Amino acid sequence: MKPLHIEICDVTLRDGEQTPGVSFSCQEKVEIATMLDGIGIEVIEAGFPAVSANEKQCVKVIANLGLDARICGFSRAREGDIQTAIDCDVDMVSIFIPTSELHVRLKFKKLRQEVLEDSLKMIDYARDHGVQVRFAAEDASRTDLPFLKEVYRSAAEHGAVLLSFADTVGCLIPSDMQRIMTELIASVDRPFCAHCHNDMGCAVANTITAAEAGAFQLHTTVNGIGERAGNASLEELLIALRMKKGIDRYDLSYLTQLSHLVEKYSGITLPRNKPVTGELAFSHESGIHIAAILEDPSTYEYFPPDLVGGERHFILGKHTGKKALEYVVVSMGCELSEKQVCRVLDLVKDYSEHKCHITPEVLRKLIRKVKETPP
Repeated sequence: MKPLHIEICDVTLRDGEQTPGVSFSCQEKVEIATMLDGIGIEVIEAGFPAVSANEKQCVKVIANLGLDARICGFSRAREGDIQTAIDCDVDMVSIFIPTSELHVRLKFKKLRQEVLEDSLKMIDYARDHGVQVRFAAEDASRTDLPFLKEVYRSAAEHGAVLLSFADTVGCLIPSDMQRIMTELIASVDRPFCAHCHNDMGCAVANTITAAEAGAFQLHTTVNGIGERAGNASLEELLIALRMKKGIDRYDLSYLTQLSHLVEKYSGITLPRNKPVTGELAFSHESGIHIAAILEDPSTYEYFPPDLVGGERHFILGKHTGKKALEYVVVSMGCELSEKQVCRVLDLVKDYSEHKCHITPEVLRKLIRKVKETPP
């Protein structure tokens, strides 16, 4: 494995909250930030302070919690935005400008060069006020490379400590990311950030690819929430870094708890088969699979559920085998003869084929039915 030099910046409290219909209370933000810090996330983007007075207060509260994570505030390239973020006691301000021809034309109706020159003054302003700057190019993935390199070189010359590449509309696939990130890193002597959206389902893959190409700061949200199809999923990225890249400094045992907390506070229900933290992530029905798992869980689980704070479940249904049923029956404290197990198994299959879920209550009912029926 090629070692990666990376850190994580989680943007759940800013980009994640920009999911349509989502709004976190200040206390909810504090709980999420505290858990992210417990996992070992190095940077937490606490919010967009200029959005409202309440948002500013929330960011300030998080910045003064005494967390180990560095706290970042999000800002347009405007003096008022930047000063508002600085007033929150953040460690870093993320200043962004659109860089694609499309975005600049529609938002500013100016030449891109003018927009860049104005933004460089804002980097100077932030640095003059004693705060680090991460400079972000919005819609970078649809910006022509010569101009994008000029943007990043100029930002670096003005003292930006990090340069953020945003695949704002999720238009890249990993081969695109590999090519672009490699070229950018070779052209500008500053650490790069990868901020990937998931419109084509490639956000996590693109983020890992960016890291392999040399990107340093990787942006995530819990459960992959965010605008439209969301951002790179924190839990999916962290498990990939652990299993494929040997990065073991993060405490993954909090992931399921954090995932469910954000599910509750955001109101965005997890898919049942969500990787890593979904209800079915460690659930098994196939008799062949369960029989093997009872011998050695690694036969059908690449990583154990306890690694991410999850639990293994055996689900009974039409694909259930005898060994699986015997295991479940014994775990319920019931005793059945071999013939009774076979009869219960037949009933389980019949019920499930009629789209009936075999809950523990249903299974007990089937067991009673078999026991009360003469052999």
